[in-house]
Amino acid sequence: MNAFLLGILSSLVTSALLLALSLLRASRPLWWLTAACSWFTGTGLRRVYRRQAAAEQNMSQDLARARWVKVMAGRGNILTREAFAPLWSGGLSPASIQILLPDPDIPRDSWLDRRSHDVARFDPGFTPDLLRDQVRANINYLAQAARAQRNIQLHSYNLPHTCRVIATDKVAYLTFYSDNAHGRNSPCLYARAPGLLYTIALQQFDTAWANSAPTLTTPHS
Repeated sequence: MNAFLLGILSSLVTSALLLALSLLRASRPLWWLTAACSWFTGTGLRRVYRRQAAAEQNMSQDLARARWVKVMAGRGNILTREAFAPLWSGGLSPASIQILLPDPDIPRDSWLDRRSHDVARFDPGFTPDLLRDQVRANINYLAQAARAQRNIQLHSYNLPHTCRVIATDKVAYLTFYSDNAHGRNSPCLYARAPGLLYTIALQQFDTAWANSAPTLTTPHS
């Protein structure tokens, strides 16, 4: 029994060390070590990107192979960039695209306002209404894109801003937000199905989706 517990402990320590090395260097030679350890522990973790922006090239490749796509974001800027462009142009046509963005029209002291307050503490250019305005702009962009397609569902939520989830039927990109950095500067975990992290990513999304509301799909005039 002691040998069994020691084996479990050693595998967890190894996982922690490999994750730390990946965060410090985020170099490709370490990815195969992370993947091997992930397979042994069942976490499903395959890569760690030091900054979530560094994951966009690989993300576009995963989106091209997706049967469905789920996105929960704290602002949604990624949805207007190159990685997602083929989804809106019709170049890619997964069976469903579900998108969750914060509700910018909830009265004051919403979770969006709390996140805005956190960001303003380390970003002096962040005014109280800036995050709301950015979310509205992205909602309008997606509403316009959704007009030509029927497989896009856009919902809004008012929940704590804890993470960003971009998931397909095979992979998930998971970024945990902090209160002292923009999400784009936070590490991004790449997990494959099946695995613990992939399951957690889908649980995060599905919980938020169950507590969301459809967003009006007509841009403001």
